[in-house]
Amino acid sequence: MAAEVTTVRIDKYLWAIRAFKTRTDAADACKLGRITINGGEAKASRDVKIGDLIGVKKMPVIYTFKVLALIANRQPAKNVYLYAENMTPEEELEKLKMARTTLFAYRDKGAGRPTKKERRDIDDLMENYYWGGEDLDE
Repeated sequence: MAAEVTTVRIDKYLWAIRAFKTRTDAADACKLGRITINGGEAKASRDVKIGDLIGVKKMPVIYTFKVLALIANRQPAKNVYLYAENMTPEEELEKLKMARTTLFAYRDKGAGRPTKKERRDIDDLMENYYWGGEDLDE
């Protein structure tokens, strides 16, 4: 029988509930200030408690999770709901749909790699999107 988990670091918890693919990614997000617990910035070593609200900034969306139970081991996707409740507002999730439809050009599945010209066009589109079309050299 496994011992009951009493404390879990935020980076380990986010990895366990599959918010990040690796624990290193979760720790890096904490270091960059993209993780909050109950509204305050969180270092990777901060412990989570049941009932905490965790904010995860993964551009363009800010996800919100409520801690339902502590877990230290990575869980299958079908079990995550036992440990964390996804409380992300619908308007945040709409940003994902909007980004897919407005920013990226549609490419047929299996169309292969983009040509050199298509790659330059994509790079120009991305640069204008992130920098608002401003010329940074001036």
